[in-house]
Amino acid sequence: MFSWLAHLAQRARTQAWARWLLSRALGWFIPFNGPHRFRVVRVEAHALTLKLPYRRANRNHLKGLHACALITLAELTSGACLLLQVDPRRYRIILQKLQANFHYQARRAAYARFEAPPQWVQDQIVTPLGEQQKVSVPCTVELHDEAGHHLATAQVHWQFKAWQSVQTR
Repeated sequence: MFSWLAHLAQRARTQAWARWLLSRALGWFIPFNGPHRFRVVRVEAHALTLKLPYRRANRNHLKGLHACALITLAELTSGACLLLQVDPRRYRIILQKLQANFHYQARRAAYARFEAPPQWVQDQIVTPLGEQQKVSVPCTVELHDEAGHHLATAQVHWQFKAWQSVQTR
């Protein structure tokens, strides 16, 4: 399955239908996130940009985007980007910690972008996992609205572990 998803992500760099299908796949593979209707806006070689639409289901009682929806956007953006850089057949990835500072009330669609260059992935994930069983990787994700306002800064900590080191009991 991973090769199919990687192939789709490769096509999504230049083809709108592939971005649409990748957006649908994210909602299907992660059903909890489906109602938010996250959209893949841009797929780059080592970066991913997702959109949280401004719609009733994503708003709070003050008519702004809900804080939990915003932080979920940051989590999904960084996690999906990392999964496209690191083979999930070799490493297990789980959310370890999630923090956010909110700066501006979102009254428009929100965007999150996360970039994981190959050297950063090598230095932060692959090399340390050669020396230890698990590694925690902090990812900083900034969220902006359509007007460019800085909505929030999220710190998402992902834990990576080689599948051979995972104990299920």
